[in-house]
Amino acid sequence: MIQEGLTHTSQLTVTEAVTATSMGSGDLPVLATPAMMALMENAAMLAVAPHLPEGSTTVGGHITASHIKPTPVGETVTATATVTKVDGKKIEFEVKAHCGDILLGEGSHLRFIVDREKFMSRL
Repeated sequence: MIQEGLTHTSQLTVTEAVTATSMGSGDLPVLATPAMMALMENAAMLAVAPHLPEGSTTVGGHITASHIKPTPVGETVTATATVTKVDGKKIEFEVKAHCGDILLGEGSHLRFIVDREKFMSRL
């Protein structure tokens, strides 16, 4: 059962592959905002994954986040997601990204519980 307070922290080392330059979201060799947000989504997905019914997963529906500090190649970034609200198949999260003690960004994320087979059959 998914409950408020479930949390998970995911980690990423900044490499050239996840820089703004490589991802096309900017022209500086720092952590790309899309990569930071993907790490936040990963943390949210993993926070609830062990508590889902058999054959289910979650899919992202919306994410809003600030990105207030740059992170150079070689640094380690962590993103933590915490469940703040559960409404049937809709799960809301608080998400934060850090490099050490420095807050890189924060926001909210919405995910939906879906049946894997039904979801894929609609494609």
